[in-house]
Amino acid sequence: MANKQFHIPTSQGETFVIACGNPEGPPVILLHGGAANSVMWMSDIAAWAPEFRIFAADVIGESGLSTPARPALNSDDYGLWLDDVMGALSLARASFIGVSLGGWLALDYATRRPERVASLVAMCPGGVGRQKIGIALKIIPLRLRGRWGKHKAREIVLGRAPAGLSPGAQCFMDFLSLIYENFRPRWVKMAVFSDEYLKRLTMPVLAILGGKDVLLDSAETKRRLERTVPHAEIRYYPEMGHFIPGQTTAILEFLRRSAAATVSGLT
Repeated sequence: MANKQFHIPTSQGETFVIACGNPEGPPVILLHGGAANSVMWMSDIAAWAPEFRIFAADVIGESGLSTPARPALNSDDYGLWLDDVMGALSLARASFIGVSLGGWLALDYATRRPERVASLVAMCPGGVGRQKIGIALKIIPLRLRGRWGKHKAREIVLGRAPAGLSPGAQCFMDFLSLIYENFRPRWVKMAVFSDEYLKRLTMPVLAILGGKDVLLDSAETKRRLERTVPHAEIRYYPEMGHFIPGQTTAILEFLRRSAAATVSGLT
């Protein structure tokens, strides 16, 4: 698939972006999780790009090609960063898809700048349910035990890769193994959004959660979203963990519905 790859200037430093898809389609910004980069979307973009203009941004401070800057998560710095990204892309409004830390970033931006977010997909997002900080006590010692320990740490966080992954998803899992062997993840507590902030999510919202997530209390995330964002669509998988494959089509259908509602003037 043809794409453009470029760096854009922001207040935090340069940000790497991959742009592809329908030039006339509604814009969608992709925000990957911590200790990852835009490669994680390789099995999804082919399905989304024919109808949407896709911008996959390497989150600053993570294992991509953007600046290593890591602003505080309890500040407006990430919101200002995304303002700069959208300004450089000439976007007044866009849909956002975020995973884990990227889900927190998408939620943070949507609560601060709701008028700029057309719709929101949050997969295993931080900032809503309790963050299980204690898992770090298991992960950090393992990372000191060489390649085996780092592989085990990744397996604890994401779970064992299910059988039958698509070639793109399998490629990403293999790439993620390399990242875990060579990159130091950021173990910090993500700021929790108050009920008041969550109620600002008036745009269409899709939340995708795994009941066995070892990093986040997904049951609490589900309860809080049901209470504060009653219009949100929630896909809750009791037996899944922090890695939930196979959501490409569900997200595409959500984006289609949201775009159609926007055209109809319903959102």
